[in-house]
Amino acid sequence: MTDTPIRTERTGAVLEVTLDRPKANAIDAATSRIMGEVFRDFRDDPELRVAILTGAGGKFFCPGWDLKSAAEGEAPDSDYGVGGFGGLQELRGLNKPVIAAINGIACGGGLELALSADIILAADHATFALPEIRSGTVADAASVKLPKRIPYHIAMELLITGRWFDAKEAAHWGLVNHIHPADRLMDEARAMAQTIAAGPPLVYAAIKDIVREAEAMRFQDAMNRITRRQFETVDTLYASDDQKEGARAFAEKRDPVWKGR
Repeated sequence: MTDTPIRTERTGAVLEVTLDRPKANAIDAATSRIMGEVFRDFRDDPELRVAILTGAGGKFFCPGWDLKSAAEGEAPDSDYGVGGFGGLQELRGLNKPVIAAINGIACGGGLELALSADIILAADHATFALPEIRSGTVADAASVKLPKRIPYHIAMELLITGRWFDAKEAAHWGLVNHIHPADRLMDEARAMAQTIAAGPPLVYAAIKDIVREAEAMRFQDAMNRITRRQFETVDTLYASDDQKEGARAFAEKRDPVWKGR
């Protein structure tokens, strides 16, 4: 057992977060609270631009809620911390990209955690399921998110049957962006993170803010909010030095230098 269930590593503007809780990287309330603090600090650190979330070992990404803790009395509505379960699902104002690198089994709350990321990469041996139905509970976050991400009838089948599916099927339904050999997964995730980190952070913030808020809005209402600069992130972007730098770099036929301000 490691001293802490969460390991972090900073490389420039990239934060790597590894769930390391043998044997299976299951998340109890205490681990979730730590994850919330990690992702809150990531959100609030101006030097960090993108995060990678993965699991330790080659078998499990995360199976979700620690059922051993549940059997010992931990309630499903326990205090999971500032970001909700796994630190990501309910973290307000997280306007930085997060990549989930699925290195093995991602089921139950582990799959819900992956759904909280912006980009999902999977090892070729990764498998997925929402087996909550078999333990007499509901995959609450997945019930909200999954029918919005993949075809409704497929989402309902996965929720109602709890069946397992592999990385190839996940990619077929658009749940996974890319599949990589297991020994290349983290290299590919880091390469993607470095590419993102080199981009315009204020634009990323505006994109995430718009996508999140517009999900429950009519198209024209969302467009009106954008054009009237009623999104704080959009207003910040349009008034920023980075906005001017982008135009200058295009005119001067050079790569822009993003400062995040």
